[in-house]
Amino acid sequence: MTKTAKTPKKVRPKPFLFPEFCKACGRCIEACPKHCIELGTEIDPATGFTPVVVNLDECNTCGLCITACPEPFGLMPEPTEEVDFELLDPEALFGPRLTEAPEPRDIPNTTVELPRLETMVLKGNHAAAVGALLAGCRHFFGYPITPSTEGAELMAKLLPELDGVFLQAVSEVAAVNMMYGCGGAGLRSMTFTSSPGFSLMLEGISYMIGSQIPGVFINVMRGGPGLGNIAPEQSDIKLVCRGLGHGNTHALVLAPSTPQEMLDLTLEAFDLAFRYRNPVVLVADGYLGQMTGRVQLPDTMIRPGLPEWAVWGDRDHRRNLLCSIFLSETDLEQHNLRLNEKYATMRANEQRADLYQCEDADWVIVACNTPARMAKGAVRTLRERGIKAGLFRPISLWPFPIDDLEPLLGRIRGLVMVEAGSGQLEDELRLALSHAQQPFHRIENVRHFGGVLPQQGEIVEKIVGLEGR
Repeated sequence: MTKTAKTPKKVRPKPFLFPEFCKACGRCIEACPKHCIELGTEIDPATGFTPVVVNLDECNTCGLCITACPEPFGLMPEPTEEVDFELLDPEALFGPRLTEAPEPRDIPNTTVELPRLETMVLKGNHAAAVGALLAGCRHFFGYPITPSTEGAELMAKLLPELDGVFLQAVSEVAAVNMMYGCGGAGLRSMTFTSSPGFSLMLEGISYMIGSQIPGVFINVMRGGPGLGNIAPEQSDIKLVCRGLGHGNTHALVLAPSTPQEMLDLTLEAFDLAFRYRNPVVLVADGYLGQMTGRVQLPDTMIRPGLPEWAVWGDRDHRRNLLCSIFLSETDLEQHNLRLNEKYATMRANEQRADLYQCEDADWVIVACNTPARMAKGAVRTLRERGIKAGLFRPISLWPFPIDDLEPLLGRIRGLVMVEAGSGQLEDELRLALSHAQQPFHRIENVRHFGGVLPQQGEIVEKIVGLEGR
């Protein structure tokens, strides 16, 4: 009887790692029952990833890591002398990598008819939140801060009912960078904040301006400097008009004075942000954010589309890139020149002001936000006393509406600045006059600080004194 020779037992190969194909996803780490694989610490210069590290001393050749690896050539069976292993180009297996994509197309906004509703009574903060929802905003990122928190609270209540996203970030720094990502995807996003929180957002706003990414910031200003208090002050006009982060940065700045304008201007801010691919800032003082007023809703709301420049993540938009870094000095200069062209268009097209009884005025009061309401009352009182006064209310603080003011300068006796702050609005006026080469010098002021608002009576007394009565 002859014995049959035994067939040699087939030895399972151990895994072999090609670091240049490892994306450090970690699936092999979870799959290995012997804990032979761990995250690496050195970056592969060819890929920018950090490949895993494989220790084969405890390997039982189960092959689970090879099965778990999603890359065709990440983890492979270790070549043996009997196997002539050849590393194949993935293109030979799967075809050439898709580098071409169709030209991205713009999906336009659509309007949705709304039923006619009765007038509502809303806080200014709530009115701005409703305006954002009507503008099609479904993404909110922010951090609560008095006196703006009611706006965020209403968004937190309503957005989940509208399939939207409300995310309370860990800080204002995080919130603005979330807005960067959301706006970069072509989606409408916003935040409510107040003066100290807005200061923390400035670096992110500079990045958004540099990358030309839209977003709406509602800054309900409070007293300063430092932590200050939560009372109303126009403390951030200098910041929003001249200090939006480092570099060549500007954004449209809108200044409402009523809850109705809080809604209307917020609604319009989203259109402007996407029209110019730039952040838009709405500045209200703390009193206006908390003040209740009558608000009429519009007849339509917006269903947003998708802009062609969006980094949406699909094939149609795969060639898009949003970035604010230009390592070449000449490239960065050209980018800034393009930004300057956009700023010039904003200055030409987006100056806004409301003029009240300025046609024959001898004295023109300049005020915005809540102080403009006191100033309007002062105009009525002065007219009753026979003094021709008018109110010039800038609605756009940047650009300052100098084109609407210039026709008045040749015939009035003087301007009276009324501010709850340190003359920051007056500085914008003077700078606009200088750029317009207007030699107008008679500028008086009524100012209060720290949350104290100018009163109607003292505005009247100021102009009566200037009249010499």
